[in-house]
Amino acid sequence: MAVSCPAIPSSAIIAELRESLKKVERDGLRRRPVLPFGIGAIDEKLAPGGLRLDSLHEIAAASAAPSDDAAATLFMAGIAARAWGPVLWVVRRRDLFAPGLYQAGLAPERLIYAEAADDAELLALMEEGLRHRGLGAVVGEVKRAAMPNTRRLQLAAEGGKTIALLLKRHARAATDKGGGN
Repeated sequence: MAVSCPAIPSSAIIAELRESLKKVERDGLRRRPVLPFGIGAIDEKLAPGGLRLDSLHEIAAASAAPSDDAAATLFMAGIAARAWGPVLWVVRRRDLFAPGLYQAGLAPERLIYAEAADDAELLALMEEGLRHRGLGAVVGEVKRAAMPNTRRLQLAAEGGKTIALLLKRHARAATDKGGGN
């Protein structure tokens, strides 16, 4: 009695199948592991073509000037606006300008605001938001975050699909009326 072995697919067939799977994944049937900017010169300098969704990304304004602070905040809002689902934004000061966030593409109905008393509480709230796994982005604004704290946020983000954005604010002058740091 002769035993026949099933034919082993050629490498060309395997390559064709892999290409088909990539096309299906790109069509939205699977969440993208990165959030691209859509600008080739920027995307090619970042991870695999954009900001990783399951990671912590730290952003800092160029200076303590209110205009630089606002630009960094709007940059984060633009990133968060392109993430899927609700966005948790944790603040220490009540200086977010909702119409500005809206103009950056972040609709008010997607926002969940939380106010923290200090940086430690803010980082803890961000970590809880990342572990929840039901948010598209978690954004926080701190004056200081030690390496162990940022590592905890990174570990909380890993394996999920929630992008974590941490704005490191510069110290403000004592005459600042925007609230205490």
